[in-house]
Amino acid sequence: MKITSREELKKYREEAQQQISAAQADDTRIIVGMGTCGIAAGARDVMTAIHEEINKRNLQVKVLQTGCIGMCEQEPLVDVQRPGEQRVTYGRVKPSDVGRIIAGHVIHGNIVEDLVIASYEQV
Repeated sequence: MKITSREELKKYREEAQQQISAAQADDTRIIVGMGTCGIAAGARDVMTAIHEEINKRNLQVKVLQTGCIGMCEQEPLVDVQRPGEQRVTYGRVKPSDVGRIIAGHVIHGNIVEDLVIASYEQV
């Protein structure tokens, strides 16, 4: 596609943003803090456990990673965002907690309250 004007570029950008928003709205996302603080606290093992659990259950979930967000004392951090629901951040997650988070929150929509450190309204 060749863009020849500023208006075409603007229209193309708006269409791309709509496609990205639509794709994100349809997928459950799990985001793992993989900054050096998270890795030092065990985030690699948590990430491995997440992949194993979603593969075992054959789930269609996007697993992403992010860097440090400044809550190093709460690492490893795991966010769960189900379509149309609030994003929930779990703190001090251990590999043994992953099954409860996947079964409870990702599959059934039940927040695992004893691990929650924050929740955010969908933007």
